[in-house]
Amino acid sequence: MTKKEKEIKENEASTEEELIESNAVESETTNDGNEDASAAEPGEPSDESSEEQIERLEGESAEYLDGWQRARAEFANYKKRVEREGKDARKRITGEVITRYLGIVDDLSRALSEPVNGEDTQDWVAGIDLIYQKFITLLEAEGVETIEPENVPFDPNYHEAISFEEDDHFKSGYVIDFTQRGYTLGERVLRPALVRVAK
Repeated sequence: MTKKEKEIKENEASTEEELIESNAVESETTNDGNEDASAAEPGEPSDESSEEQIERLEGESAEYLDGWQRARAEFANYKKRVEREGKDARKRITGEVITRYLGIVDDLSRALSEPVNGEDTQDWVAGIDLIYQKFITLLEAEGVETIEPENVPFDPNYHEAISFEEDDHFKSGYVIDFTQRGYTLGERVLRPALVRVAK
């Protein structure tokens, strides 16, 4: 190989090395640019996604608030309606009960309006007794029962003591007599009997 041919070979080899190095630099530059671009790309969609998420949450919050306000208004209306219906029911029941006793009021009014003299007293008392029995019958029809407090052990659930007295005819703690009857409705005590109790 001549000297000139050798120089040509060396120049070709040198040119190939330069081309390889140049391509490597360009490749690195391109990769760096892609990395920068890829690093920047996720940021933009992320910002947009956050804004959309905020808008969606605000919309849901407004819907929940509106639903809660509607439910609150509906409950307030329901409560008022129940209270109104309860009052109406109580008035209706009270009216029905009172109506049943108006006949007794009429009987008492007629009895008291008639003059009473010596000869008619017995008949008048018998008439009042009939009215009383009619009244008791109506109470029993409603489930009301009379508390029988005589000669029974004192029971604070059914009796209210107005005095404690010495009495040889009754055991200690027993009811001697009552000054006012008591009444029950089922298991409920409407009014305890007022009683005198033996010591």
